[in-house]
Amino acid sequence: MAAPKLDRNPSIRERVEDTLHAHRNELVALLSKYVSKGKGILQPHRILDTLDEVQVPGGSVFAEGPFLDILRSSQEAIVLPPFVAIAVRPRPGVWEFVRVNVNELNVEQLSVSEYLRFKEELVDGQHDNPYVLELDFEPFTALIPRPNRSSSIGNGVQFLNRHLSSVLFRNRDCLEPLLDFLREHRHKGHVMMLNDRIQSVGRLQSVLTKAEEHLSKLPADTPYSEFSNKFQEWGLEKGWGDTAEHVLEMMHLLLDVLQAPDPSTLENFLGRIPMIFNVVIVSPHGYFGQANVLGMPDTGGQIVYILDQVRALENEMVLRLKKQGLDVSPKILIVTRLIPDSKGTSCNQRLERITGTKHTFILRVPFRNENGILKKWISRFDVWPYLEKFAEDAAGEIAAELQGTPDFIIGNYSDGNLVASLLSYKMGITQCNIAHALEKTKYPDSDIYWKKFDEKYHFSCQFTADIIAMNNADFIITSTYQEIAGSKNTVGQYESHTAFTLPGLYRVVHGIDVFDPKFNIVSPGADMSIYFPYTEKDRRLTALHGSIESLLYDPEQNDVHIGHLDDRSKPILFSMARLDRVKNITGLVEAYSKNAKLREHVNLVVVAGFFDAKKSKDREEIEEIEKMHELIKTYDLFGQFRWISAQTNRAQNGELYRYIADTHGAFVQPALYEAFGLTVVEAMTCGLPTFATLHGGPAEIIEHGVSGFHIDPYHPDQAATLMADFFEQCKQDPNHWVKISERGLQRIYDKYTWKIYSERLMTLAGVYGFWKYVSKLERRETRRYLEMFYILKFRELVKSVPLSVDGAH
Repeated sequence: MAAPKLDRNPSIRERVEDTLHAHRNELVALLSKYVSKGKGILQPHRILDTLDEVQVPGGSVFAEGPFLDILRSSQEAIVLPPFVAIAVRPRPGVWEFVRVNVNELNVEQLSVSEYLRFKEELVDGQHDNPYVLELDFEPFTALIPRPNRSSSIGNGVQFLNRHLSSVLFRNRDCLEPLLDFLREHRHKGHVMMLNDRIQSVGRLQSVLTKAEEHLSKLPADTPYSEFSNKFQEWGLEKGWGDTAEHVLEMMHLLLDVLQAPDPSTLENFLGRIPMIFNVVIVSPHGYFGQANVLGMPDTGGQIVYILDQVRALENEMVLRLKKQGLDVSPKILIVTRLIPDSKGTSCNQRLERITGTKHTFILRVPFRNENGILKKWISRFDVWPYLEKFAEDAAGEIAAELQGTPDFIIGNYSDGNLVASLLSYKMGITQCNIAHALEKTKYPDSDIYWKKFDEKYHFSCQFTADIIAMNNADFIITSTYQEIAGSKNTVGQYESHTAFTLPGLYRVVHGIDVFDPKFNIVSPGADMSIYFPYTEKDRRLTALHGSIESLLYDPEQNDVHIGHLDDRSKPILFSMARLDRVKNITGLVEAYSKNAKLREHVNLVVVAGFFDAKKSKDREEIEEIEKMHELIKTYDLFGQFRWISAQTNRAQNGELYRYIADTHGAFVQPALYEAFGLTVVEAMTCGLPTFATLHGGPAEIIEHGVSGFHIDPYHPDQAATLMADFFEQCKQDPNHWVKISERGLQRIYDKYTWKIYSERLMTLAGVYGFWKYVSKLERRETRRYLEMFYILKFRELVKSVPLSVDGAH
C-alpha cells in the first residue's frame, strides 16, 4: 500500500497566480484600482475597502476563497505603477512578500531585502546602489532553539526549560555546566551552594544523597546553622535553605534534575538558586519621583508601574533570601535623571528612599554636556546625545552605592533599555528589557518616512536604539501578547521591528524574531492598597469625598477644573490620561460630543494635562490643549462636561474611581494604541465597568462583553454608540452594571496582581542567568556586532539631535 502523500501548502505567490488564472478579470480590476490610487502605501483597511469599489460581472468570487484570505492577511501594499507589492502575514510572526506587474500580469515572490528595496523607491525613486547597509541578526540566533507556533510566542521560559532539560537528559557531560554554574556563586566574596570539595557530578550526587539521609532524621524546622559545619565539610555552603525542610526540598529538586530532568523541576530549581541580591532599574526620562510628578511631561504610567514593581520585587527578594537561609539584605536602585530645575518635585535629590520599602532607592544622575550639568527637563525624544555619558556616570554611582556590581538590570522604554544595554555589556550582568511602548507602532510609516518625523521626534535615533537594546537583552518581558506579536489582524510592537527600512540610513532584514525564547509575558497589577473595590466600605477614604465632590461639581472655573455638570443625577463617564495625541482624550471628547444619546445618559469627566497651553512645554500636549478648547466651544459642552487638570495624588485618584463607581458610571481608555493599560487595571480593580481600546494590551485584559468592552478609537461613532447602549441597558436593568463590575474585578484577581508578577520576574532572572552562562559564545558574537553598529551608526545619528540649551524651553 502506497504511503499517503503529504500536501505542501501553496506559497502566497502560487495562490495569487492561481487566482489570476481562474479569475483574471476580477483580479485585474482590483489591482488596477490599487494602481489608480497612485504611488503610495495602502493600509489594511484600504486594501479591503477597495474590494467594494470594484464593479465587475461575477466579482463576488472574492467573497470567500484563498485570495480573500490573502487580502485579509495583508498588512500593507506598496503601489508604484505598474507594480503592486503586498506584505502578507498569514499568522503572527510569519511574513511573505509578493509583487504583481499589473500590465504584464506576472507574479514574483520577493525576499525581505527585495521588498524593502522596492518600498524605498517611494522615497528615493529607483536606485541602483548595491551597498546599502543591511542589518541581519539571524546568523547569530540561528542555533538558538525556538518554538514555531504563533500561540507559543511570549512563553519563552517554558520553551527554554524544555530545551535545557532535554539537553541535560541526553548527555551526562551536559550536566557539567550546571555544576560549574553552582560553584560560581558568590556574594561579596563568600562562597555559596558548593565549595571546592565537590569537583564532579558524581561527587555532587553522592554528597546530596548523604545530606538527604542526614536531613531526613532532623525535625523539619531545624535551622541551617545546626548542620552547616557538617555540610561545609562535605562541600555544601549556604544558600540551600533556612531550615531542614527547605534544604531538603532544594536538594530533591537538584537530584531530580541530575537523574531525570523535566522542565518544571528545572525551572523551580533555577528560580530558587540565590543569584539576585542587587537590582538596578533604569528609567532616565521624565520627572521620576514619588509625589507631585504625575501629569508632568513624559511622566505617567511608567513611573507608577516602576514604583509598584519595586515594592513587590523587594518583598519577593526579602522572602526568597530568608527562605534560602541567607542573612543578606537586598538592594534595588532606580537609576533616573537628576533635574536641578525640578519644578517643586524631589527630582533634584541624588538619593531618595521609596516609601513603604527598606532597601529600595531612587538614584538620580544628571545629564551632562560640554557646559556641565543640564538643569531643565528635556523631552524623551531629545535625550539621545546624553545617554552614553549618563551610562558612564551611572556606572560609577551604582558601584559606589552597592559597593560592587548589581546582579540584574532592568531597562525601561527606549532610553532606559539602551542605557541598560551599555551597563550590562560593561558589567557582564543579566539584562531584562521592558518597552512600555515602542514608538514605531504609534506613528504609522514613521520608518519609511523617517525624515518627515526626525526634526520633531528623532526616530532615527530611537529605532536604532531599540534594535540594539532588543538584541542585547537576555530576556524581554511584556505585559501582553499583543505587544510582541499583535493579533490576527494587527502587527505587534516588537513584530514591527522584524523588518523595516530607514531609507538612506540602513535596512533591517532581520531585526528581531518574535519566536525568540527571550520573550515572556508577565503582566503587572494595580497597587491594591490604593486601588480596591468600591464595595469595601470599611476601607473607603470618605475623608476625601468633600474634595472629590468639589473636583467634580464645584461651579467655580479655575486652574484645577473647568466646565460644569448641571445634572448630578447622571452617571459619570470618566477618563484619565496624559494629554497627548496617542492617548486620544480629545478623540473621546469629540465622540461624546457628537452622540446625542450618550450625552443624554451620562456626564463626561476627563482628568488630563493643563488647560493653559502656556504652562506646557510638551509639543503634543500644547496641540491637544488647543483642540480641547475648540471642542468645548464647537459642541457647547457646558453643563455636561468637566475637564480636570492632571491629578498626582494617587490615594485621591483611587477614591475618585470608586466615587464614580458609586454613580454607576464607567471608565474609558480611548488610546489609539496602548501597550498595556495600567489605568484599565486600576479602574477594574475599583469595580468600575471599563471600555478600552482594542489596539494593544487592553484587548487582552478585557474579555469583550464579559468583563468590560473593547472600543475602536478609529471608529469613534461606533464606540460612542456602544457606550450609550450600555448605559441605556443599565437604566432598564441596574443589575447589568453590577454584573460587568463583578466580572471585571474577578478578571483582575485571576490575572493581574503584583505578587504574581514579582514571583515570575525573579524566576525568569534565574533561568536566563543560567542560559546566559551556558551560551556565552553566541552572546559574545552578537554583542560585538551590536557594538560595531552602535559606534559606527548610532553615535553618528545622535550628532543630528540638537543639544538642549537651558532656558530655551
